[in-house]
Amino acid sequence: MSRTINIEGVTRIEGHARITIELDDQGAVRDAQFHVTQFRGFEKFVEGRPLTEMPSVMARICGICPVSHLMASAKACDELLAVEIPPAAVRLRKTMNLAQLVQSHALSFFHLSSPDLLLGFDSDPTKRNIFGLIKLHPEFARDGILLRRFGQDVIALLGGKKIHPAWVVPGGVNDPLTAERRDKILEGIPAALDIARRAADWLATVIDRFPNEAAVFANFPTMFAGLVNSDGQLEHYDGTMRFVDSQARTVAEFSDPRQYTQYIAEATENFTFLKSPYFKPAGYPTGIYRVGPLARIIVAQSCGTPAADAELQRFRAKLGRAPTSSFYYHWARLIEILYGIETIEKLMRDPDALDPRVRARARPNRNEGVGISEAPRGTLIHHYKIDDHGQMKWANLIIATGHNNMAMNRGVKQVAERFIHGDTIPEGMINRVEAVIRCFDPCLSCSTHAMGQMPLLITLRNAKGEVLDERQRD
Repeated sequence: MSRTINIEGVTRIEGHARITIELDDQGAVRDAQFHVTQFRGFEKFVEGRPLTEMPSVMARICGICPVSHLMASAKACDELLAVEIPPAAVRLRKTMNLAQLVQSHALSFFHLSSPDLLLGFDSDPTKRNIFGLIKLHPEFARDGILLRRFGQDVIALLGGKKIHPAWVVPGGVNDPLTAERRDKILEGIPAALDIARRAADWLATVIDRFPNEAAVFANFPTMFAGLVNSDGQLEHYDGTMRFVDSQARTVAEFSDPRQYTQYIAEATENFTFLKSPYFKPAGYPTGIYRVGPLARIIVAQSCGTPAADAELQRFRAKLGRAPTSSFYYHWARLIEILYGIETIEKLMRDPDALDPRVRARARPNRNEGVGISEAPRGTLIHHYKIDDHGQMKWANLIIATGHNNMAMNRGVKQVAERFIHGDTIPEGMINRVEAVIRCFDPCLSCSTHAMGQMPLLITLRNAKGEVLDERQRD
């Protein structure tokens, strides 16, 4: 008899979602879906607001990665003003964007995903969380806190506060950097690098312990997409958007942000509020691609900083040029953390880091602008249209998490097919279905917007609606 498993509230992710898994008459998985049950309203309620408000308004999309929206929004507004922002402002924006990447990746790896890696996917769920981690591995938990604090402190030193800084504005940034604040940023570099190196060394030694998970955690060929600089290296603020196939061969690329509509389109499904972007020339759903840390290190030829490139070399020596399992997003995050810390130091040691010229001022000179940058979870696109008075008429946001929507759905089904059999729901299966989502570190507050709170309840029923098994997590 056909049955449906409902996971009402995926744990250890940022936001709220549920998963349904459909079984056929023989108890095999027929389909699986990742439902984002929140809604997004920013694209509509910004209409009528002046363009100068957009970066600060869009930062309120999320309290986890507000800096990412500041960057993409400000870049779209730069286009509307038709200005070239001062070089010092570019360096300072890049620094803040990388600080956001470091603190967000640290949260994902150390606090959301490492309980599975340290304690085991089948370990006691009452201990397999941040509190169990603090009790059983206090040094590891402390490293995560300190690394995240480094990123947050850099954001605060630049923008005045850790969350929702109003420092990034159309045309540049509000205030130049002082020598005192620069020196405080540089003081934190050595300790942050040590933590990132220790974490990468540890993960490299344990990654082989999880062959079953690596085999089915969204492990299939897709395209990958991300920004690269003029040398084909890792880039997060500005550059060329590149699509590659599952062997890392370039499929398409563009440098003008306004060209994104030639390559990216969005589909909607009736089971989720999260849209599904796809590679437009291939059509939907064939044009599936992935973004984020794993995609970026596949797209890029190298990172461009010593420690990150050394770790990337170790990654590729073990896994190849383009590993297709999303399980390796965890390792890619650590590579990007190393890159972010090293690049922050390079930017802060630039002789012109303290240049007082940090903002270009102008009236609106275009009616349409697009800003593209890399958020921790992947490529972020803000597309705005304004009237002649500079008021917003229309906005479209393609959020990093959205790009991965199709891959997350396929990944849930792949894991379910491997671990679900019969009429019972093993706890380890629940965790693995959720864990494949955690690989992508989705930020559902960004991609939709949270409303309310949901418990976790999984019920297995037969075709008559009779309960065969049930599990509940508070």
